[in-house]
Amino acid sequence: MKKDEFVIGVLGGMGTYATIHFFETYAEVFPADKEWERPRIIIDNRCTMPSRVRAFLYQENVSTLVEEMTDSMKSLLRSGCTKIILACNTSHLFLPKIYESVPELEDSVVHIIDHCVEKIALDNQEKVYLLGSEGTIDSKIYQNALEKQGIVCVTPSEEEYKYLRKVIEAVKQNKYTDEIKDLFVSLINRYDSCILGCTELPILYEKYKEFVSCKKVFDPLLIVLETLKEEYDHE
Repeated sequence: MKKDEFVIGVLGGMGTYATIHFFETYAEVFPADKEWERPRIIIDNRCTMPSRVRAFLYQENVSTLVEEMTDSMKSLLRSGCTKIILACNTSHLFLPKIYESVPELEDSVVHIIDHCVEKIALDNQEKVYLLGSEGTIDSKIYQNALEKQGIVCVTPSEEEYKYLRKVIEAVKQNKYTDEIKDLFVSLINRYDSCILGCTELPILYEKYKEFVSCKKVFDPLLIVLETLKEEYDHE
């Protein structure tokens, strides 16, 4: 593949501030003296889609969600995207349904969960703590993938889901308080290694990094961008 054919497509808007943060990270991971030295990126900030968490937990608007995700991904493919990233961990739960209707999409999707688990395995981690939406946690999409690598995955208790919802919603609304900082810091500092398994959480991590004592923090979207950077450099 030639460099000008290396086009990153992003299905975002889940939520919008997480997508903005992803775009900023892309600019940092792909530094350039001239803009054309970066790969092209196309972002569909489809914030109008139904909730991914509610679709998984309550089977709410599943068909609508799958149809809209499929439509956006097909549009990215038609626009020339060769690498498609879903900027939401929970949304990956619906990929099997999408592949059923459009099998060719599977070759283009850069699966952020698979890449994150691979990175954790290469880092020789024996145990990792997962923070994320209750949909991501309850689906066991990370736990099952980590188990295949012989890695123990620890998760918050169901009683703590309300705290996770609170910090995630704070990012979606761009509203931060001392309570949000204290909640996030208390969650991430439980173990020596942690997955930021919701795309809002890296924003909190960057914001409160000075208070974080967790030694290994894995950000799936950052890992994917760094992987794509290596691939792009070798084109």
